[in-house]
Amino acid sequence: MSAREMLAEHDRMFVEFARTLAPSDWKRQSLCSEWSNHDVLAHLVKGYSISLPSLGSALFANRGSFDRANTAVARRLAGRQTPAELIDTFAGLIEHPKGIGKRFPAGLLLGDHVLHHLDIALPLGREVLIPGRIVDAVLDTEVRVPNPFVPAKSNAAGLSLRTTDTGWSFTDGRAGADSLVEGHGIHVAAALGGRRFALPLLGGAGVARLKDRLI
Repeated sequence: MSAREMLAEHDRMFVEFARTLAPSDWKRQSLCSEWSNHDVLAHLVKGYSISLPSLGSALFANRGSFDRANTAVARRLAGRQTPAELIDTFAGLIEHPKGIGKRFPAGLLLGDHVLHHLDIALPLGREVLIPGRIVDAVLDTEVRVPNPFVPAKSNAAGLSLRTTDTGWSFTDGRAGADSLVEGHGIHVAAALGGRRFALPLLGGAGVARLKDRLI
């Protein structure tokens, strides 16, 4: 199965999950700093559809800061569309992405979408069931493909990573005796993606090294 096919599979699962949330759930704080769940949903829509000129304008308006531009674009859209409208838009973009959504590598988009699924679901106490092959694909991309926005590959440097549920593993060539990080695949992926909530859910001597990188 290709990365694009796994992206579509995950995103259809996300739409099913998103449609179960109450209006009050979208107002709740996500695991993304300063973003509500509504803002995260708007970000996912923009990631599938924003044009390069629009992204360039947002970067210019925010003095070249991608983080500030990203937040501004997401909040602007969240202010214009309800969660229900955004879910419908997102569902339509799964098979017909626009703008950078057509050009950005599907493997990187998959990781972004899976982690933001967690960012929304976990503060609500909702279980996230993602097929192991998708989690493994996210992990493969994190440790092998440089991401200009999420330093997962750098976070994995010098570590020996192992999942206890999917059988996935990776050992960096510089890994030493104190380098092991292990746990459920989704928690390993989340930690590499900068989500500190996952750290207490992991085991191994390498967790302390990973924690230092996420401060």
